Amino acid sequence: MDKKLVLLLEDQINKEIYSAYLYLGMSDYYLNEGFDGFAHYFKEQAKEEFEHAEKFIEHMQDLDLDYSFKGIEGVSNHYEDLEKPLLVQVEHEKYVTKLINDLYELANTLNEVPTKLFLETFILEQVEEEKRSRDLLKQFSFVKDDKSALLKMNSQLSKRD
Repeated sequence: MDKKLVLLLEDQINKEIYSAYLYLGMSDYYLNEGFDGFAHYFKEQAKEEFEHAEKFIEHMQDLDLDYSFKGIEGVSNHYEDLEKPLLVQVEHEKYVTKLINDLYELANTLNEVPTKLFLETFILEQVEEEKRSRDLLKQFSFVKDDKSALLKMNSQLSKRD
């Protein structure tokens, strides 16, 4: 396999683990603010990101590719308000979508069919992730000034699996 594609796949493992780390920081922030439902939502997001990293690792193992793990950049668990992590999530999901699309484009250009097919599931996943993060932000924006509605939203988020 082309070295550039291998390096980008290796980088994507790092980005997926970073995403999990980012969402764990958000979970911690909400827990510290007394919003256990929002904390639960982001903890579940973190689990999904770890699962994505594992899928990338398995793909590279299946293709018998040599790769290594890189250090994970630090993240904050402090935000200026309850809305900020939701804004960060939307932007982060857009960033991950671009990374996946760039990987797919390179795999397609190089005619690396197994990797191209593998990435198609992530392209669809990112459509869902972006929509979910946008919807959550819209819902929050709608209820943020209504404490009762905000607490109800928090309660609903605690039921996510």
